[in-house]
Amino acid sequence: MFSAFDGYYQAKLGVTDLRAVVQRTTFSKVVVDKEEKGRIGRGLVVLLGIKRGDSEKDAGYLMDKIANLRIFADSEGKMNRSLLDVKGDILLVSQFTLYGDARKGRRPSFTDAEVPEIAMPLFDYCINYLRDLGLRVETGIFGAEMKIFIENDGPCTILLDSEKLF
Repeated sequence: MFSAFDGYYQAKLGVTDLRAVVQRTTFSKVVVDKEEKGRIGRGLVVLLGIKRGDSEKDAGYLMDKIANLRIFADSEGKMNRSLLDVKGDILLVSQFTLYGDARKGRRPSFTDAEVPEIAMPLFDYCINYLRDLGLRVETGIFGAEMKIFIENDGPCTILLDSEKLF
């Protein structure tokens, strides 16, 4: 079983790596058990993967990067404006499958994904971080089977991680 010491040790070694798939959207919603749980208009859908050992420092870095990522068009049509600039919404969805490792065999392993008891408070930290920036944040239900409807604008999809690997 994973311990707090393991997370501390991994963080010291620099092997943490919060991941996000960021999609610009004109409309998105998340549904759980046929009930809509969150809906946004213009803004970003963020699928967030939390790795064992990730910290609030990793989360803060990534949430700041997402809020300030200049992927919205300015008056000249250039991607020069951020979510904060356009006063957009954000649909934040926890997705442990971003840590699926399918290098061996055909069934992915999810051993790098953080356990729910530790990931959920860090996910909540991300929500609060974004709200503290003045953003309207919607979510689904942590750990639930969800249907996510995304009207991708562009399409524009960006991959981000706290280790700056991509």
